[in-house]
Amino acid sequence: MLKLNNSLFILIIIPLLLCNCSSKRKSNQDHLVFRYNEHKNIGSLDPAFSKDLADIWATHQLFNGLVQMDDQLNVKACIAKDWTITDSAKTYTFNLKKDVYFHKHQLFSTSTSLSNQDSTRTVKASDFEYSFNRLRDKAIASPGSWVLNKVENFYAVNDSTFQIKLKQPFPAFLGLLTMKYCSVVPKEIVEHYGSEFRSNPIGTGPFKFKRWEENIKLVFRRNNNYFEVDNNGKQLPYLEAIAITFLPDKQSEFLQFAQGNIDFVSGLDASYKDEILTAEGQLRPLYAEDVNMIRGPYLNTEYLAFFMETEISEIQSQKLRKAINYGFDRAKMMTYLRNGIGIPAYGGFIPKGLPGYDDSIGFTYQPEKAKQLLLEFKAETGIQNPKVTLTTTSNYLSFCEFIQREIQKIGINVNVDVIPASSLKDAKANGQLDFFRASWIADYPDAENYLSLYYSKNFAPNGPNYTHYSNDTFDKLYEAAYLETDPKIRAQLYTKMDSLIMSSAPIVPMFYDEVVRFTRKEIKGLGINATNLLELKSVKKTTNLLSD
Repeated sequence: MLKLNNSLFILIIIPLLLCNCSSKRKSNQDHLVFRYNEHKNIGSLDPAFSKDLADIWATHQLFNGLVQMDDQLNVKACIAKDWTITDSAKTYTFNLKKDVYFHKHQLFSTSTSLSNQDSTRTVKASDFEYSFNRLRDKAIASPGSWVLNKVENFYAVNDSTFQIKLKQPFPAFLGLLTMKYCSVVPKEIVEHYGSEFRSNPIGTGPFKFKRWEENIKLVFRRNNNYFEVDNNGKQLPYLEAIAITFLPDKQSEFLQFAQGNIDFVSGLDASYKDEILTAEGQLRPLYAEDVNMIRGPYLNTEYLAFFMETEISEIQSQKLRKAINYGFDRAKMMTYLRNGIGIPAYGGFIPKGLPGYDDSIGFTYQPEKAKQLLLEFKAETGIQNPKVTLTTTSNYLSFCEFIQREIQKIGINVNVDVIPASSLKDAKANGQLDFFRASWIADYPDAENYLSLYYSKNFAPNGPNYTHYSNDTFDKLYEAAYLETDPKIRAQLYTKMDSLIMSSAPIVPMFYDEVVRFTRKEIKGLGINATNLLELKSVKKTTNLLSD
């Protein structure tokens, strides 16, 4: 929570900054550069290590894969111009475009080229074979190696044909291939730099690497050889450059945005949420003239989880778990703590925005029903003063305290225990927490990724089933969904599985997150998508030159 002096600082300084920046002269080049701040460090510009969102945003500007995702989560062609799926949905054959070039580098120069002259070459199927083998290489230790777990083999059929064979059908596979892990990289450049490829990236993306002063500034320049064009046939990207700064806290980032020094802020932080938004989630008049807000569903479910193999009687009771689910007002929580940003979780674990989501299978606010379930729990167990301990991190303390207050009103004593994020991560993986806060952000846009947390063969620590939920019917449906190629039937199976989960209540869904972005008015073409990917190749920055 902000201290009073910080709040006063925002309230006093930001209006002055807004007035000041509106009178600034914009340089002739300013409209060609998109500027944003990354408050988390970027660990690597090697796509094989693009695990965190900060890294993904950066590498997405530099690299491409076989396929890509549009803002509606449809898989589209990228370096592959088309593909076929055969052999009972186990063989994927990709035909590559022949006009995709790597960023220029002197190592591409041939013996007939001038010495030290930057050159380039086209992407071939063998480059994908190398890139995928590198992803699997245990010596590289890429955190994305799991993406190929369902792959039997892959190989270059010829220069323009790349084939992948799966061990079994997997309908979400194309979605997996859109991840930055699956980007193509050039063997000669990677092997020249070794581990230093992280700071000397060469890809095929709309922007190319220029300069990186770690934790200070990162600069990309336009790739003049980029292969994609807009709907009118004009070459992308429109921008000349991207400049990324690394201010470590969100409050400083927002002040830079208010001053006009950066063009974009993502997310809603407690340090400025009440400054820029009303309680209903609308832009305040002070910002409406200079700022655009865009928001939409984010594939992120925020929830509380019970460890189902606990010996704690309260946690073992389905009635008490359901009482907690019925016992707090999710809509009120979102208005009070998030200024209306986020969708109250009345459905199951699958978030809004994915096929399989159903808002009728979860829990609404019904305090009287919660009290009745609690009375039944007391009669069955003889426990007259039920108590539970909810473990969380400091970032989510406000949510847990809200639920604590609401649940205590119906008669359940809740102790909130705050521990470091790293401790919570280890403890939940090892079954050491009975009741804890968690979130799940989609690795790829398919509900199977969410439901994998409840498959009995995925028990933590060897898988993501942190609750140790187990249900034979669920497992059979989960395995059947792998073999189902009809998207509509698969979505119905997903809904049935999600409904089974909610009937046992091993979790308390709190809310489905939303992507919220604030941009300066001169930024055009910045879309929004449920994976919160930063897509800049189609962004324009209009001029706003002022005379003396």
